[in-house]
Amino acid sequence: MQVIKGSNFTQQVEVSVAGKDRSHVFVYNQTRETFLSFRVKVADSIVSRLVGLLGKKSLNPDGGVWIVPANSVHTIGMLFPFDLVLIDKDFRVVGIRELVRPFKITRPNFRAESVLELPAHTIFKSRTEVGDQLVIDRYETKKPTQSDAAQSSIELTRQSS
Repeated sequence: MQVIKGSNFTQQVEVSVAGKDRSHVFVYNQTRETFLSFRVKVADSIVSRLVGLLGKKSLNPDGGVWIVPANSVHTIGMLFPFDLVLIDKDFRVVGIRELVRPFKITRPNFRAESVLELPAHTIFKSRTEVGDQLVIDRYETKKPTQSDAAQSSIELTRQSS
């Protein structure tokens, strides 16, 4: 896992989600050593940012939406409450809103560069607080090297002896 830092937040998003699965990332709270979500959809285009969770009947327990850039949200047309985490350009939590109800508009947080819309009670379960450092990254499959394969065969030989 890596925290990608730079002066341009949009570039951070493109770098952190580049690769096979650009559309989903995981969110890890490094301060509390807990995961917030395993499959967060990246909403970084005008259309995807406008749509967000609109029209969805519910949110998967391990899902969510990362809206980039954004510093507030509206829930007009939403059908369920959710948790909202506001983060700055360095992936530090600068605001939290628990159980944001449908048909509301949140106040802008001018320190926030993006927002995470997560299942209800995620903030409570993960113990996330303002000031926590998050890691947002995509899954990468690690290809085994020859030394890894050799080490595995040595361990199998030892176990069978």
